[in-house]
Amino acid sequence: MNKYILGIDGMGCGMCEIHVEDAVRKNMNIKKAKASHLKNNLIVFSETVFTIDDFKNALDQTGYRITSFERTVAVRRLWWWR
Repeated sequence: MNKYILGIDGMGCGMCEIHVEDAVRKNMNIKKAKASHLKNNLIVFSETVFTIDDFKNALDQTGYRITSFERTVAVRRLWWWR
């Protein structure tokens, strides 16, 4: 399982988080997405390998900008991936 941590610029509230999560869910094959406007990031879990351009294309319509991109391997914990 791949874990992606993206820095997102422009989120200011909970609705912004939902817009970012929905854009990624609709345009990409992912297991889970969690955005935080307080941390200015988006964490995505997926079995598919993505590039930063894949995320840029998914978020292009929303107006939010990717400021950082990191891909790691997710570790299975008791209830969910971390």
